[in-house]
Amino acid sequence: MNEKQAILCVDDEVIILLSLVQELKRFFGGKYLYEKALDAEAALCTVRELAAENVRVMFIVSDWLMPGMKGDEFLEVIHREYPSIRAILITGQADEKALSRVRSNESVVAVFKKPWNPNDLIETIAHHSVDS
Repeated sequence: MNEKQAILCVDDEVIILLSLVQELKRFFGGKYLYEKALDAEAALCTVRELAAENVRVMFIVSDWLMPGMKGDEFLEVIHREYPSIRAILITGQADEKALSRVRSNESVVAVFKKPWNPNDLIETIAHHSVDS
């Protein structure tokens, strides 16, 4: 039986979420389920719900500056709870301390500045989504 796989996009701007999902669907089609969350707390709930439904979150694409928990903190929590999930941080405003923390998180495979290059995003996910 094939395991369901998902990509979770996290950003407090709805237009960014819609853009990310559209880009991902255009390239990956039906290979993944595409989930969205407007903040880190909602994203954590989504990851936990998907895990309970035996859906494997393969990637999280997260903004840094969000209400409540920042993206670097969120990805640290994800790495502790779900070390196999890969992540990409997309930011227009992260400070050097946050970027340093993100780069030391072994689950984070890339950091992109807004506006990101859709081809770089797709290539990064495709490159790192090879199942071991």
